[in-house]
This record gives sequence, C-alpha cells and structure tokens, in this order.
Amino acid sequence: MAGENTATVTQGGAKISGAEGKYLTFILGDEEYGVGIMKVREIIGVMEITAVPHTPEYIKGVINLRGRVIPIMDLRLKFAMEEREYTDRTCVVVVEVQGQNGSMQVGMLVDAVSEVMNILAEDIEPPPDFGLTTDANNILGMGKVKGEIKILLDADRVVGKGFMADIEAMQ
Repeated sequence: MAGENTATVTQGGAKISGAEGKYLTFILGDEEYGVGIMKVREIIGVMEITAVPHTPEYIKGVINLRGRVIPIMDLRLKFAMEEREYTDRTCVVVVEVQGQNGSMQVGMLVDAVSEVMNILAEDIEPPPDFGLTTDANNILGMGKVKGEIKILLDADRVVGKGFMADIEAMQ
C-alpha cells in the first residue's frame, strides 16, 4: 500500500527496504529527522515523567497515558546530544515497536514536531559510510526534500533490543 514505507531503494548495490512513504518529521538540535508514519501512534506534550532507577541516562522514565504505562526515551541523549530544557514545543512522539513479547508503545522526546511528508524512493539515499564504527543502523536513509536533508530513522532500531529487553523485564 502507498504510504507504508514499502519500497526498496538501491545505490551502489546497497538496499534500503521500506524507505519510500510518509514520514513524521521532527527536530533534534539543528537537524531534522523523520520516522515512518505507520509507526507513530500519537503525539503528545510533555507530561510528568516518573523516573525508573537503574536505567540508561537516555531513558527518562515512564508516563501514565490513559491508563497505559509508556516508557519515555530522550532522543537527544540517545544520540549523544547535549541535554536541553523542555520547552512548549517539546513533544513526545509515541511509536509502536516490536519487542520479544510482541509490539509495545514507546515515547520518544523530541525538540519539536515539524510535519508529515511523503518522500519518494528516488529522493532517498543510503546513509553515508563514514568509514567509522557508528550506530548507523538506526538510519533508514537520507531523504532529500526541497534542498534539505531529513535523516530517516528506523523506530525499531532506534529503540533497540537492549532497551526493549530492559523495558519488557520491568512489565
């Protein structure tokens, strides 16, 4: 189906599965990122977050969202950016990701939400190879939109297996 990030992008033999489609774009620092709209369940303002002991720094804690406990991760900290005070534009993007025990919802703190945009396969390139050992598995590709670059993230990989195992053990 169109808009469900189902196309495969190739460049120099590299394939990016599930890249084309609609993305919710958001801002972290000076960069704009996108996550596939089919992963997004809702966008909410920052609520009171209950800290959970013995978790990585980027896990801010959990919130109670209409009776459901949703773990919250700060993407700035996950991506080794400087921590910033929350503003009236700071949002939680609630995404549904796959864990060992099925799907679960996780909130990702972002500086601001931008818009939903359709990005075509021909406008997406694989992430550059910097020749370094980096955690580039989080990146689906680089979207070129109106002369700007949008870093397209894989929500399941951003959350990661370690995070999912920790959260599932808490439940």
